[in-house]
Amino acid sequence: MRHFDLTPLYRSTVGFDRLGSLLDTLNTYEGDAPAYPPYNIERVSENDYRISMAVAGFSDADLEIEVKEHTLSVRGEKRVEQENSTYLHRGIAARSFERRFQLADHVVVKGASLENGLLHVDLERVLPEAMKPRTIEITTKSDAPKTIDDKTIDSQAA
Repeated sequence: MRHFDLTPLYRSTVGFDRLGSLLDTLNTYEGDAPAYPPYNIERVSENDYRISMAVAGFSDADLEIEVKEHTLSVRGEKRVEQENSTYLHRGIAARSFERRFQLADHVVVKGASLENGLLHVDLERVLPEAMKPRTIEITTKSDAPKTIDDKTIDSQAA
């Protein structure tokens, strides 16, 4: 019994429908999450992240990375090879996979690299200027520009 009714959220808010649908998808995929390929999500700095996936046996031509509507999809499809070998044990998985990651607002993919059987996808959170913290200068009456009215100027001139 882990179903949440988000109808009140949709009725009383505007623009939070993405949050509601994200909560719905998290609830539905709870036990169905694929375990292949294994991956790490690392926070490199305050605004930089890296997803590392173990994709041994896949080349860059076998992998496809796509970002669409706040979803990062990584697909791997091994090309059919002619097998001239007889394996006694085949422990390196070469099956196709698709792994999806939900990206937060303002997170962009900077690039991807493949080295030593690990696919690294670098992400960066880019906040718009309007969302960055800023310091507001406080002024007082004494800092306000001083004005001299006509009577004061006339009395000083005489």
